[in-house]
Amino acid sequence: MSLEELIAQADERGLAVSGVACLDRCVPLLGGDDEALRPLWGTLAGGPSDGDWGEVLQQTREKLDAAAGEAAGGGAGEAAELAQGMLATAPLDRSGTALRQWADRCSADALRIHQLLDGAGDAGATDLTAARREGRTDGLSPLLAAELRRQTAVLELAAAHGAAGLRSALEVSTEGRRVLRAAVSRRSRRDA
Repeated sequence: MSLEELIAQADERGLAVSGVACLDRCVPLLGGDDEALRPLWGTLAGGPSDGDWGEVLQQTREKLDAAAGEAAGGGAGEAAELAQGMLATAPLDRSGTALRQWADRCSADALRIHQLLDGAGDAGATDLTAARREGRTDGLSPLLAAELRRQTAVLELAAAHGAAGLRSALEVSTEGRRVLRAAVSRRSRRDA
């Protein structure tokens, strides 16, 4: 199943997991540490009405907004702006159309971030749309193809296992965060 199809079929928990996972992989661009989104992940174990998604999201925004101000620069301008947009547009209500739109935007923006950090710039933008729609990785850079596979894996884990799939989804995201942090570091050294 393609990434677009997985997002279209995901339930509210799957959409929230997908969005948080994309944001989590991109948290190095916001100056956040590995634990920055841990409280937000914790709210995903219950149903949409359980937990304190909105409150925890607001606290996470405040923490990461302060960290992003300290981490500004690093040659990742557009990529950092996309990550900030992912955080800023997260809906305070973990249900409904806004959640689906946010998860879809996070997916597209995370792929774009990986494309930018890989140095591909605008090259292959059409391929990016086709890759999401068709679920294919051929012709994509290794960094971009790996992000597409991670997004697909997170959605499949959430669909197949519900709350029980959170730990595995977090592991997939943690691996991706390490990869992105290394890509940001390489980009900063190259631009210096």
